[in-house]
Amino acid sequence: MKAVTWQGVHDMQVTDVPDPRIEEPTDVIIKVTSTGLCGSDLHLYETLGAFMEPGDIVGHEPMGIVEEIGSEVTQLAVGDRVVVPFNVSCGSCWMCDRHLYSQCETTQNREHGTGASFFGYSKLYGQVPGGQAEYLRVPFGNFLPVKVPQEHPDDRFLFLSDVLPTAWQGLKYADVPDGGTLLVLGAGPIGDMAARMGVRAGHRVISVDRVPERLARVQAFGAEVLNLDDLKGGGAVAEVVREMTDGRGADSVIDAVGMEAHGSPVAQGVQKFVGLLPDAIAEPMMKKAGIDRLAALHTALDAVRRGGTVSLSGVYGGAVDPMPMFQMFDKQVQLRMGQANVRAHTDELLEMLLEDDPFGVDAFATHHLPLAEAPDAYKHFQKKEEGMVKVVFKP
Repeated sequence: MKAVTWQGVHDMQVTDVPDPRIEEPTDVIIKVTSTGLCGSDLHLYETLGAFMEPGDIVGHEPMGIVEEIGSEVTQLAVGDRVVVPFNVSCGSCWMCDRHLYSQCETTQNREHGTGASFFGYSKLYGQVPGGQAEYLRVPFGNFLPVKVPQEHPDDRFLFLSDVLPTAWQGLKYADVPDGGTLLVLGAGPIGDMAARMGVRAGHRVISVDRVPERLARVQAFGAEVLNLDDLKGGGAVAEVVREMTDGRGADSVIDAVGMEAHGSPVAQGVQKFVGLLPDAIAEPMMKKAGIDRLAALHTALDAVRRGGTVSLSGVYGGAVDPMPMFQMFDKQVQLRMGQANVRAHTDELLEMLLEDDPFGVDAFATHHLPLAEAPDAYKHFQKKEEGMVKVVFKP
């Protein structure tokens, strides 16, 4: 089959790889009909290259049709249409019983000190073959895949794999009070969706980005927008937000940027340098060195009001990064974060999507491309070119 594979830093290729097969009696094989390109995939494209091996199949936002089922699969049948959450979670361990699916003890990666495995996401998270491919093996077939109706195009349900539950959890963690103001940093796929959800929930939403096309999308959905380039830096964002909120700051902030933030040239240079080192040296450095680009997080902590909440949906990687602890303590900031526990939210979100399109998912993707165009799509997406916000590949 054809699949998008990592071959080196900034080198994604579509190659021929062996077809997946049933390995456990609870496995299912799906024929992928749509699969997303996520901002987190850009971390593999550059920053987390030390944890990748040539030939690794990437992608963690797939959906498709069940082609084959294992002997113990009772909840699905051949021909069913399913969405696959990015967490590889068993559904029955101690963590899963508490709906902490991103911490599943059955698939935790104790060697690297990380939580549940992900599809298509490096040795840090299990090195499980990903979903930017023509076919995909999905374990835990009686729990993990989300069965969806045959009606509606793929885009109505595809984003249950990641975008919708990640934004939904980010909004819940933000704990916006009634009548409160939510500041969303970043208008990429997660920030865009979080802003839409915040507007729909009745909050005042202020969205910050530096790409006009992205700001236009959230503005059309009802958010107020601030262009970072017009404000000349994160400190100015906090000042403007305070001016907009009676001098207090936002009640809640969602950081949907993470370590892809601009404005940290030293950290960016160190990340690139580490990526050139042999894996045996680079891996521990990437896990332990404090080299994240913290511009977005610092902006969030500055812009949130005293006693407010900061919700981190953007991914950070360094272990000993400097944090403004005095400011956080003095402002009595509540900080919540973590990978989305996807399966905890899919049933609730699916119910919303069955009869209506409250978050505009039918028109959410900016590009639908054949799998063969994936290498160019990665390049354009990283550089925020071609108006790319959300890319869906059609194998």
